[in-house]
Amino acid sequence: MGKIGRNQPCPCGSGRKHKHCCLPAQRTAANDNPTDPVDQMKVSLMAAIEKIQGKASEKKEVFNELGVFLFYSDQEGDAWLLEATESDAVQLSRGGERLEVPIDENPETIEINFSHTFAIRDRQLFLTSYADKTETRFDRAPVQQIRAAVRRLYKRYPKEMLAQMHVESGGPEAEAE
Repeated sequence: MGKIGRNQPCPCGSGRKHKHCCLPAQRTAANDNPTDPVDQMKVSLMAAIEKIQGKASEKKEVFNELGVFLFYSDQEGDAWLLEATESDAVQLSRGGERLEVPIDENPETIEINFSHTFAIRDRQLFLTSYADKTETRFDRAPVQQIRAAVRRLYKRYPKEMLAQMHVESGGPEAEAE
């Protein structure tokens, strides 16, 4: 990935210049000196989660991307984290209230305990719960942005590289296949 200039549009999709959006947070994170790639990803992932939860508490519609992760919040204060390659999802905020982030970490990996899978059908987002297999349609989801982000991801990276990002755990994800 190339270097992002201060005056270029921020890659998070906010429409603001990089120097006025995510660059200050990146500099703060850099001062904490996480040298391990897992620690670096954790800092970026947690910052993105906190940012989208903040937008959800303000009940603002926002869509952001971070690698294979897609984040969105809606005008009702709901926020979701979607993982594009495995079609997993977890809710981050409900009605403007922040929810506990289900992330387990160890020195080698960061594991997100996803609660749902997602699919786009007929220009609508559907989420299916791993726990009870109930399916819910989300009318307020930014379906066009999600679909475009997934297409960009698959154009940008070979499938083999995307497959290397996942470790089979034998959990509900493996059973759902």
